Amino acid sequence: MSSSLFTTQSILPARAFLLRRRACRPSTAIRLFSVAPALLPKNLKTKVWTSASDAIRDVKSGDIVLSGGFGLCGIPETLIKALSVRKEIVGLTAVSNNAGAGHSGLARLLESKQLDKLMISYLGGNKFFESMYLKGEVGLELVPQGTLVERMRAHASGMPAIFTPTGAHTAVETGDIPIRFRPGGQKAGVQQPGSQKETRIFNGKRYLLEPAIAGDVAFVHAWKADEVGNCIFKDTANNFNAVMARNAKLTIVEAEHIVPVGSLSPNEIHLPGIYVDRIVQATEPKQIEILAVAPEQEATEEKGHHERKLDIRRRIARRAAKEIQEGSYLNLGVGLPTLIPEYLPKDMQVWLESENGILGMGPYPTKNQVDPDIINAGKETTTLLPGASTFDSAESFSLIRGGHLDLAVLGAMQVSQAGDIANYMVPGKMVKGIGGAMDLVSNPEKTKIIVVMQHCAKDGSSKIKKACSLPVTGVRAVSTIITELAVFRVDREAGELELAELAEGVMLEEVRERTEAEFRVADTVQAMGS
Repeated sequence: MSSSLFTTQSILPARAFLLRRRACRPSTAIRLFSVAPALLPKNLKTKVWTSASDAIRDVKSGDIVLSGGFGLCGIPETLIKALSVRKEIVGLTAVSNNAGAGHSGLARLLESKQLDKLMISYLGGNKFFESMYLKGEVGLELVPQGTLVERMRAHASGMPAIFTPTGAHTAVETGDIPIRFRPGGQKAGVQQPGSQKETRIFNGKRYLLEPAIAGDVAFVHAWKADEVGNCIFKDTANNFNAVMARNAKLTIVEAEHIVPVGSLSPNEIHLPGIYVDRIVQATEPKQIEILAVAPEQEATEEKGHHERKLDIRRRIARRAAKEIQEGSYLNLGVGLPTLIPEYLPKDMQVWLESENGILGMGPYPTKNQVDPDIINAGKETTTLLPGASTFDSAESFSLIRGGHLDLAVLGAMQVSQAGDIANYMVPGKMVKGIGGAMDLVSNPEKTKIIVVMQHCAKDGSSKIKKACSLPVTGVRAVSTIITELAVFRVDREAGELELAELAEGVMLEEVRERTEAEFRVADTVQAMGS
């Protein structure tokens, strides 16, 4: 039989021929599948709009707007800027990880007074928003980062709520963090209290019932999008974008590159076009919130070993590095924990996870390696090691809550003798936000939690307490506490603390004087390796 029978022009004659053969030889089983040529319809409907201002024309006052991004990475700045010009659109509720920075991101809508409330996980250094909240000028619902993304994913999946261990036994459960103060601020009282959560026990562990979040509009930033809405995100710019795009009634994507249909491999696509309604060209430049680069070799040498040894924070980090084993999967919190990799053996392989979507995070980049799409959880520029992977925030917090990490190292403002940790706010004074910390400590049975911190606060008070006086991030979560004075092991079940190591030159009595918590002393107290 000639192969020409199977060209697209002769499918029907070929089918008739095979049917005749089949009639003559009933014992031969032959199946023929029709083949359609891979041609696009002439009237293909494109989802590309000519401008952002046109694309957002259906956003209305009172809408819930989901805004992608993490810090300034992957934020839909073109769409936000277009909305900020529409001053008549007010009373908006914005859902995002952050509230913007400087005059960028959602900070634009705060300055234009278009936002009535924000649902976010972290304020960070946004003092303008913090001041507005404490004065009663805007509402704030603090949501743990992993819970925030799961509540959005739930609605996108047709589920009304989720159960999560994150936030159990904390102010998230009891609703003790006010959503809004009365005009005049804290002295005037609470206008809208926090929402108390229903709880349930599964297999002996406490879980919170968290309602799904439904968006009216989603603003999304993509690296590439084709004309029918298939999208690809670049590195850590995925973050919340993909989940938000799946959630809203109206999803608008701004893309750095808009390409013809068929240009993207099906295997590359992170977000199928079914979720996308409108696409516009991204025109605003990408920004970097914190530019962090590797120090020059000469500068590193000039700093000198002696100066580094005298640095309290570095002494703590050096000791914490001894807790990490070859091949570990671990998460390092922002601040002091980020110093730990400097003290790992050069030939040790570990896999650093960053909750904004990296597994296999590398050191700070050189000036030539800086990429605004590759940042860490502290919003700093970073790099990816060979073998690294990047993914969205939903994937990241699934592996965190699921206990797939071996270890998490966090800073803290207070730790109790039972292993409770407080590290996200000082009521009435500082509102940093929850971020990913509550998720990181939600499964201490599988992921070991280590706290690194200075022994006392700036006012001289002990940070190791009988019971935390600040709002707790998690209860009976911490297994090890490392300060510049000592190392403590925590018996989480018994709620007891044991002194295991003393720093060089530190006497036991000094530790007792500077520690509020009760603790026992190990039979053999080791010298604290520093």
